[in-house]
Amino acid sequence: MLDALAKTASTLRKPDWYKSATRWTQLTLAEDDPVKYDPEFWIDVFKRTKSNATCLSAGGYIGFYPSKVPLHYVSKFLGDTDPFGTLVEGARKLDMHVMARVDPHAIHQDAADAHPEWIAVDKDGNKRRHWAFPEVWVTCAYGDYNNVFMPEIVKEITREYDIDAVFANRWQGHGVCYCDSCKTRFKAASGFDLPLNSNADDPQWKAWTIWRREVLTRMVIQWDKDVKAIKPHASFIPNMGGASLMEFDLGLIEKHCPFLVIDDQGRQGLESIWAAGRNAKRIRATFPERPVILITSIGPEEEHRWKDSVTTGAEIQSWITNGVAHGMLPWYTKFNGVVPDDRWVAPVAEAFSLHEGLEDMLAATTANAEIAVIDPSTTLKMWAQENRRIAEADDLGFYQALIEAKLPFEFLSDEMMSAEALDRFKVVILANATCLSDEQCQALRDYVARGGSLVAAHETSTRTETGALRTEFGLADVFGARMKAPARGPVKNTYVALNGSHDINAGFEGANRIIGGTHLMTVEADADTSAPFLFVPDFPDLPMEEVYPREEPKGAAVITRENAAGGRTVYIPWNIGSVFLDVLAEDHAILMANAVRWALGKPSRVEVNGHSVLDIAIRESADALSVIMFNLTNPMMLKGPTRDIYPVGAHTVEVDVPAGRTVKSARLMVDGAPVKVETRGNRAIMQVPAIDMLEVVYLEWA
Repeated sequence: MLDALAKTASTLRKPDWYKSATRWTQLTLAEDDPVKYDPEFWIDVFKRTKSNATCLSAGGYIGFYPSKVPLHYVSKFLGDTDPFGTLVEGARKLDMHVMARVDPHAIHQDAADAHPEWIAVDKDGNKRRHWAFPEVWVTCAYGDYNNVFMPEIVKEITREYDIDAVFANRWQGHGVCYCDSCKTRFKAASGFDLPLNSNADDPQWKAWTIWRREVLTRMVIQWDKDVKAIKPHASFIPNMGGASLMEFDLGLIEKHCPFLVIDDQGRQGLESIWAAGRNAKRIRATFPERPVILITSIGPEEEHRWKDSVTTGAEIQSWITNGVAHGMLPWYTKFNGVVPDDRWVAPVAEAFSLHEGLEDMLAATTANAEIAVIDPSTTLKMWAQENRRIAEADDLGFYQALIEAKLPFEFLSDEMMSAEALDRFKVVILANATCLSDEQCQALRDYVARGGSLVAAHETSTRTETGALRTEFGLADVFGARMKAPARGPVKNTYVALNGSHDINAGFEGANRIIGGTHLMTVEADADTSAPFLFVPDFPDLPMEEVYPREEPKGAAVITRENAAGGRTVYIPWNIGSVFLDVLAEDHAILMANAVRWALGKPSRVEVNGHSVLDIAIRESADALSVIMFNLTNPMMLKGPTRDIYPVGAHTVEVDVPAGRTVKSARLMVDGAPVKVETRGNRAIMQVPAIDMLEVVYLEWA
């Protein structure tokens, strides 16, 4: 891949300019920066970090250029300066790509006085002051402010400055707006009044989520058209969170968003570093070939919001590099152009340099795996926030268990389950895909009929795509289970008992039961299935003298089936994923890994063995394979910030050699050393002496 610094001005401004925008610096200016910041410091940072693209504050809430758009507030410190223009010019002299950042989520008093209809309204009829800075007002994202006023700012910036794109932050709004415009337009579109709660079963809420998605999609299209009308090579790029694809019609993203920017700047609470790379998998689940950029903050991302701060270098590097390990392009963001603490510069430069060393390999290969976790987009679209949290908790628990088992996997969106997409995988996991349409269920049924294997859990397929509760699983015939009653819970002190001998209940020597779930399905298993675990009927958790089972285990708690077409099916009728996420009981990790390995029916195509916790990715081309191993072995794995990187020792990597091929060469891409290969049958076996933060085994086939 050509270095952007060597490109000519004409090449930089072609429609596919974004393909060489691979390392991003974002500077979000504070209002007083025009008289305080040092632009030469930032030009030097561009160079030190080998950034070939930058995103710079331009306008919206505050303009950092001499705007002529009426009511567009410009910094009171601007004077006769143009900080946005100065930085654009400096970046272009380095042949960098430039994106202009706008933020439309708040307005000042003069605009509020002139256009009170631009202000968002809460359900009690109160105009919304900004929650963090009450001197200003929160805007309605769905009306004239975003659809009439902001396009004038976007067009002015695109017309007056040498930019490649406009990037919008906080543009999607902040929940339901109850202004008169929203009331009228929503009523006309849906026939409903605006919902007063986010109940997943409320028809008003469902209608609002659909209407909001349509409004925001139209906005993206219009802003993109406005930009392209002035600069045909340029685009409007909306900022997105990890799940924000559900905001749009996917066909319109395909047409109007040449690359995707994910705003997941760091981990919070008990998140693991692997949450960075998970964003890549979620986007690939829908758009496997689209470039994806991960925004990383140089400060901690906790709810207390120390936005102008610096976290540890190891944390910064880890978040960036885990994203890189899964194919994301790195982008870091700094709030405030004044730099009282520059300890972030060196770790960003080091992480960006590592990316530069892997860039050609990443560009030439494609992510691949035998196992897919279904990203439950339909559930996330239709359900309210609390229901989404439950669905995602099951997904996150499976994610952690697969990592601990060193099983490489990808995501696949339930909206993209074509036969071709499904057949890429040997095993498909539905951690809790509660809402599935009849068509989606049929796609999975057909996949199993073609020999695919399925692992499912909890309330998967119990509701339709609109959230309506089914009287029977949509996949009952696939699970080999019938729903006797809807899920119940939360319940306490539940257990599941081992039943007979099966690969799925191996590894529990010394135990005849293990911890159960907190939300349970009552099911009846078909005659052609097996039940490696049974439910232990409920018994009290207090008084302590009453804590003993009254009945023998009964009712399948894990259901397995070997299918006529050759695949295998596992159904776990309780919330094993979310319980594991909360409790991290090893038994649940073992059970989930056993279920997936049994469904796979053979050794994994790539096996990594060693004493560690690794996040493993596989990337392939026609003539090469990369095994990317990100080291999660760290006392701060589940609570940041990471203080240091703890290297792990020797690991064995085994890889299936494709039929008719042999190993031409093998090397470590980070260490740089060649690797000795031993061949046993169709397996290439290699020893990796140590892994620091990241190592890559790169094999070329002859």
